[in-house]
Amino acid sequence: MCKMELGKKVAVVTGSARGLGKAIAAEFLEQGATVVITDINQESIDKTVDELKAYGEVFGLVMDVTDIGSVQAGMDTIVEKYHKIDILVNNAGITNDGLLMRMSDNDFDSVISVNLKGTFNATKTVSQYMLKQRSGNIINISSVVGITGNIGQANYSASKAGVIGLTKTSAKEFAKRGIRVNAIAPGFIKTDMTDKLSDAAKESLQKSIPLGRLGLPRDVANAAAFLAGDNASYITGQVLVVDGGMVT
Repeated sequence: MCKMELGKKVAVVTGSARGLGKAIAAEFLEQGATVVITDINQESIDKTVDELKAYGEVFGLVMDVTDIGSVQAGMDTIVEKYHKIDILVNNAGITNDGLLMRMSDNDFDSVISVNLKGTFNATKTVSQYMLKQRSGNIINISSVVGITGNIGQANYSASKAGVIGLTKTSAKEFAKRGIRVNAIAPGFIKTDMTDKLSDAAKESLQKSIPLGRLGLPRDVANAAAFLAGDNASYITGQVLVVDGGMVT
């Protein structure tokens, strides 16, 4: 049965041609939203749109979150087509792991550029429309490693910690105009990346999680749908940790 908690809302999900972003887009469609899939690869976007169009109104758009011009052009196109943007999910992100002492400037800068600057670019751009609407909802995908740190992920941890700081500041700045801003900090989620791990590595990961399993993309998608809906209308500036109990 289709849940309509997000009916008539227009949602933009960055980096949503696959993985967590795709799962969030699918859940939003199930709940009645019109969803815009954005990513940097047109072929991947088209494939995802074809897969999801049976669930509702879905539109695909190439957008490079590291390029403010690309983001502005994309948001302008969306507003021209749908006349508003109600929800932005800043999901686009990359990893480029390595020990800090061996990490190159490019390894660090590329991750910061996509994960943190990309979130800034999209938030700043979409806020132009939301401030005029006097309503809106921004959900930033951070990570538990932005809270705890993680060996070999100085760049990723720093970017995701920055996303949390950006979330809290923008929530304070936008609240008077009816715009809510929250973050989700996923733990270890079953994705293409974790599927490549050895059985021993997966077992070790599961032992570190009190609930005894890796998270599923739908666990994060359900959290995003909750924050996007009216049932969370008094929640802003918060970090919702979805990690099976790893961070307490």
